[in-house]
Amino acid sequence: MSDPGWLSDEQQRAWRSFVTLHTALLTRLNAHLQEEGGLSSADYQILVALSEAPHGRARATALGRETGWEKSRLSHHLSRMERRGLLRREACADDTRYSDVVLTGAGRAAIEAAAPRHVAHVREWFVDAMTPEQLAVFGDLCDAVVTKVRMPTDGPCRIGFEPTGA
Repeated sequence: MSDPGWLSDEQQRAWRSFVTLHTALLTRLNAHLQEEGGLSSADYQILVALSEAPHGRARATALGRETGWEKSRLSHHLSRMERRGLLRREACADDTRYSDVVLTGAGRAAIEAAAPRHVAHVREWFVDAMTPEQLAVFGDLCDAVVTKVRMPTDGPCRIGFEPTGA
């Protein structure tokens, strides 16, 4: 019997396959986002969230939940994007204690230019690698892991992710 603290050979194979998939796919997608549109994957993530938000506007706190980023990382990244003219920050009309992040025309143009190419790459390197049945099972498996990861914990590593519907 193996030590219960170690992964079985099959568990180790599955885990390492996932890590390799994650790293290889995101590295390739990120390189193409940068090369074809001058956007980082972080830029793209923020621009997608804003482009899907009503009126291209979202509270910074909502973007933090959406990305899973700490407040400091989000603030620094938004500042860099603001300097590039992709977004602007405004006081929230409903509650001035908060700020809204607003997609600019340049930001909308950037996401509209990058999205079709990005989707084509996702289709080529991810979707087309599986049958429709495999893709459905993969999606279900990913949902199960995300649900488990987002469960509240009382341990020292409380993260507090909230479901975003993504």
